[in-house]
Amino acid sequence: MNENDIIKALSALAHPVRLKVFRALVVVGEPGMTPGVLQEGLEIPATTLSFHLKELANAGLVNIERSSRNLVYRAAYEQMNGLIGYLTDNCCSGNSCPVACAQTSS
Repeated sequence: MNENDIIKALSALAHPVRLKVFRALVVVGEPGMTPGVLQEGLEIPATTLSFHLKELANAGLVNIERSSRNLVYRAAYEQMNGLIGYLTDNCCSGNSCPVACAQTSS
């Protein structure tokens, strides 16, 4: 990921609703969720959810697939892992890392 991608991703996740939506998609995994299921589970109005899903998609953090008449949203794990990798890549300047950091970068 380049620096502009990192900034877009972090900016997208810096909003409480988008963070909540992204975490819900990460938890559900590969099956993903339709906006209706997300809306019901997170109790977010449809127009608000639509706006935030668009922002997450523009940041590359969610993938969208059409399944018959529904859109299915999934977390973009490759992008998420790239973001985490970028943040931990030069952790501790080569010195011994704390356990949490060492687990993330392996």
